[in-house]
Amino acid sequence: MSQSPWWRGAVIYQVYPRSFQDANGDGVGDLPGLLMRLPYIAGLGVDAIWISPFFKSPMHDFGYDIADYRAVDPLFGTLEDFDRVLARAHELGLRVMIDQVLSHTSIEHDWFKESRENRDNAKADWYVWADPREDGTPPNNWLSIFGGVAWQWEPRRRQYYLHNFLASQPDLNFHNPEVQQAAQDNVEFWLDRGVDGLRLDAINFCFHDAQLRDNPPKPAALRTGRGFTPDNPYAFQFHHYNNTQPENLGFLERLRTLMDRYPGAVSLGEISAEDSLATTAEYTRPGRLHMGYSFELLGDECSARHIRDTVEQLEAQMTDGWPCWSLSNHDVQRVVTRWGGRNPSPDLAIQLLILVCCLRGSVCIYQGEELGLPEAEIPFEAIRDPYGIAFWPDFKGRDGCRTPMPWDDGGGGFSTAEAWLPVAAAHASLSVARQQQEGSVLQRFREFLRWRREQPALCGGTIRFLDAPEPVLAFERGAEAQRLLVAFNLGDTPQRVCFPLPTTTAIVYESAAAAQDAGSLVLPPRGAWIAMY
Repeated sequence: MSQSPWWRGAVIYQVYPRSFQDANGDGVGDLPGLLMRLPYIAGLGVDAIWISPFFKSPMHDFGYDIADYRAVDPLFGTLEDFDRVLARAHELGLRVMIDQVLSHTSIEHDWFKESRENRDNAKADWYVWADPREDGTPPNNWLSIFGGVAWQWEPRRRQYYLHNFLASQPDLNFHNPEVQQAAQDNVEFWLDRGVDGLRLDAINFCFHDAQLRDNPPKPAALRTGRGFTPDNPYAFQFHHYNNTQPENLGFLERLRTLMDRYPGAVSLGEISAEDSLATTAEYTRPGRLHMGYSFELLGDECSARHIRDTVEQLEAQMTDGWPCWSLSNHDVQRVVTRWGGRNPSPDLAIQLLILVCCLRGSVCIYQGEELGLPEAEIPFEAIRDPYGIAFWPDFKGRDGCRTPMPWDDGGGGFSTAEAWLPVAAAHASLSVARQQQEGSVLQRFREFLRWRREQPALCGGTIRFLDAPEPVLAFERGAEAQRLLVAFNLGDTPQRVCFPLPTTTAIVYESAAAAQDAGSLVLPPRGAWIAMY
């Protein structure tokens, strides 16, 4: 039997380099700092790292506004520093994935500087330009996720350009074949350099409706979304035309053809659409993306029913593709706060880490999640995120999950200078140094990943959910030579679950002692229980 690709069932550790480790004392994390900490990451037992953008950028959106796709921003180091990170990671047995932000650039990119000058230059059609309506207003009603209309006036061309995010992040025109080729050329640059995979940011935003049709209004009762809040005007529309266009499928297939020239290279798409699960299934069909993930488990809903429904809906639609799950990342409130409130149970952090690692698929773990870090409280005067500044105080932005990694006692060890965001006082007792003892979240996670690596049912088996009362989540994972029964009590009180338990059941993992008899199981608060049979 052929060996499964490395990324199926892999645990991928996301590094947000600005906040991971500062090596040169300027208060901002960098690639040499990441190099220093690679042994720590390898010691977790993860399979790969995903590094958020480190490319040349004016940093209006902290690296997701790229001015040069092939250059390392001096803030993070040099291209040679990246090569050293790549080589050392490979020595340690870690694969390296990098972000690629294909749908838009920075206004500082040379392509845009040329495109904006006039309507007849070589890059004139490389971005989404449109004439105003007769009254001078934008060409349609599209809105930006970061607030306000999605069109910015450019007096040199006497046209508007599209920006689905910040005004300083103009959207590329992927209807132009030259743009598609340029994007692939930039991807190929990094594949040639030896990266093992790409995390494709906002990958369903590459194409827009060429007719520029208005998005229809969304009734108030349906104004929910992933990656934005219901009070954001962006939630007031069905986004049928400004993203997730059918032409994107052809581009993904061409991108996959390129990646297939590099054995083992993997693509992971971030997808936020009107029906993200359906789009994820569509985008991961044979010949397209290897994996996809959505914001479905990155929101506030945390019931057992929601988790089950999300996984079952994707399983029903994703007949050939492969999912990737995450509970935290650099864009959302940290999960122990989001799902546990201001004073979460001390067992919540390890329970959620185990839960996400037991779902069928691959897993992304965000830096600090292995420490059980809560969301940091950031005063308004310290906020750096333009998203948070625009929507303050109802939405405080993304800085609370981006604060520096606490390495040493007292929450320090990140930098010898004042950090770009304040080091959270609440993180001091959860530092890496403080969690070297047995029984800490960090140590329990390391132990669990060592065990998980040897379980074929968890790394690549099937999943079947079992009926259980809220707040219990229960399912079976199965492979040819192994069957596991997995149960979680997502509540803060003990829960009795009644379902047939085979007499040959052997408990292989439990986060806290559970009571078991022939017909039922009593799970402790925030308990995780795995049995083999």
